Amino acid sequence: MSYILIFISAVFVNNIVLAQFLGICPFLGVSKRIETALGMSGAVAFVMTLATIITYIVQKTILEPFQITFLQTISFILIIAALVQIVEIVLKKTLPALYQALGVFLPLITTNCTILGVAILVTQKDMNLLESVIYAISTAAGFGLALIVFSGIREQLSLTNVPKGMEGTPIALITAGLLAMAFMGFAGIV
Repeated sequence: MSYILIFISAVFVNNIVLAQFLGICPFLGVSKRIETALGMSGAVAFVMTLATIITYIVQKTILEPFQITFLQTISFILIIAALVQIVEIVLKKTLPALYQALGVFLPLITTNCTILGVAILVTQKDMNLLESVIYAISTAAGFGLALIVFSGIREQLSLTNVPKGMEGTPIALITAGLLAMAFMGFAGIV
């Protein structure tokens, strides 16, 4: 039952973008087209899951036993950067259209605070490996859900008459705020 609660909490109640406000840059930057949002969601899910597994193992086998947990942030950043480089190389070789569509936002996964945030939150919440993986996958699903819903709304907004002063970023921020408020409705579930 606790695994289901972790999933519901990470996807809906404590959504990493809409409730914890981590990962706003890719949320706003990649959300103009649903196809790009889907690609970014997949890349983030892959990197987040792998990064959580590897950082958990590094935390439990190296940092804690040798009492060098003060190196946690820098070591986690290095692990995430290496994983993003691997994903970038694989995408460039296997899916060049997606690689081109993601553009500059793929390297930005390195600095996407959602991935680092999940890796650190897992250690702070003292989760075991299975709980950590479920939390990472659930958080990635929540990130993807928010990104895809926001992309759909932005595509619809591009077809409507938005007042001149509200076009672009202003209407995107208002829409993101309304979406965050909508997700707050799930707060009573968990």
